Amino acid sequence: MGMTSTDALLMQAHRRKPARAGLRNHPHRWARRWDGWCRRAEARLAGYALAVDLRVDVASRAWFGGVARLLGCALPVVLVWPTLTPLEAAPLPLPDGGEAAELRAQAISPLGAGGLTGRPVRPTNAMVRLASVPERATIGLTAVLGENDSVAHMLHRLGLGTADADAVRTLVAPLTAETPLPAGTRFAVTLGARAAPGAPRPLTALAFRARFDLDVTITRTGGGLALARHALPVDATPLHLVGAVGQSLYRAARDAGAAPDTVQAYLQAIDQYVPFEAIMPGDQFDLVVAHKRAQGSSGAAEGHDGDLLYAGVIRDGKPLVQAMRWGTEGNFFTPDALAEQGGQSAGLLAAPVAGNITSWFGMRNHPILGYMRMHSGIDFAASYGAPIFAASDGVVSYAGWHGGHGNYVRLAHGGGIDTGYGHMSQIAVAPGSRVARGQVIGYVGSTGLSTGPHLHYELYRGGQPVDPLSIRFVPHHSTVSPAEVASFKARLQQLRALPVAGGAMRAG
Repeated sequence: MGMTSTDALLMQAHRRKPARAGLRNHPHRWARRWDGWCRRAEARLAGYALAVDLRVDVASRAWFGGVARLLGCALPVVLVWPTLTPLEAAPLPLPDGGEAAELRAQAISPLGAGGLTGRPVRPTNAMVRLASVPERATIGLTAVLGENDSVAHMLHRLGLGTADADAVRTLVAPLTAETPLPAGTRFAVTLGARAAPGAPRPLTALAFRARFDLDVTITRTGGGLALARHALPVDATPLHLVGAVGQSLYRAARDAGAAPDTVQAYLQAIDQYVPFEAIMPGDQFDLVVAHKRAQGSSGAAEGHDGDLLYAGVIRDGKPLVQAMRWGTEGNFFTPDALAEQGGQSAGLLAAPVAGNITSWFGMRNHPILGYMRMHSGIDFAASYGAPIFAASDGVVSYAGWHGGHGNYVRLAHGGGIDTGYGHMSQIAVAPGSRVARGQVIGYVGSTGLSTGPHLHYELYRGGQPVDPLSIRFVPHHSTVSPAEVASFKARLQQLRALPVAGGAMRAG
């Protein structure tokens, strides 16, 4: 096929250009080196295409190189892409009324209008220089007693003279000997006029609350100070609180006015008879706590919570649980639990010792070994030598030394249920003997790995340790008489009949 005129023109256009002379023969050495570097770079880039047609030779080495160069060029553009967000200027203030007058008073323009704001005024004949500044005849102050502070030091800080401060300390000494004043006690102090310029102000009156039921005032009579005690009437009516459980029983009780310690005691008392997961948001808590309130001479009322007396749960207007503190050991009992002999209600295990739970089932940091370890039971705080009772009828399967448990007794109750009792000071049963519910099987001690006298109580189901609280038990109590049961129910009814604080209506 013959060559057309177009082909001839294309060949002429792509004809190789003559080689450039360059700096190969330049007299300076650095120029010749630069010329050599440029020639080598030109030779390397001769076969390197900056732009690759991605429509051909797909997935070839040259194609992937073209994709990489494309992404390399696009990535910087994406990274520096500006974010255009509208800028909003702050609105100009448009004052009016009193605000405008206040702004004008703080500006410079009033000075130009003849105002005196910020301008010093020269003395004139109408002004008389005073030889001394007049003082107030009396000054009323409020002072607070700090940690490791004393009344005398506090008065010195107020500017009181040494004589008056020592007199107050002498008058208050018998009171502080009876009951030391706690940190945070507030004092209402009245100081009189100075006898001479620079002299300390005399004490005119001092008032404070020395105790919950006692107000104290110190006043100046004649030439000295005198102390007067004012006994405050105390209302010891227990505080009755009722409210809906809602999403949090703890928060609901705190919102109703119960102190944190009171709520904690309530939760522990209820947990002996009803597991927390059984309490529903629609239920009501019902508690009675010993409470004292007194109103001071200043009009400020003060109250203190004592022991929890009653803990109950109300469901659908009827009591679900009614537990009341009873006996010298401070345990909580329901009417059914107390009516049974020894306070043991059917279907429940009796508590193995008279005491409160101090450590629960689960992982914990061992107090002696110092690392996390499974605590396969619960611990009861009890005094050394206190009797330990069998939780239910059973047979002694083990009685003796048991490693970290010290003196240890294990009872088999049948049905795959076993109980274990550790750290005893003395064992009162022998292996193979049969024991009855509530029988003394040993005495509280601190043998084995123990930091103090307590009972370690375990519950086994099918040979595996389980949480002893998974089976509800009632506190141990000595055998009660019908008269004591009647007294218990009468006291329970009396507490539940107390008016509810805040005027809330009690269901049931």
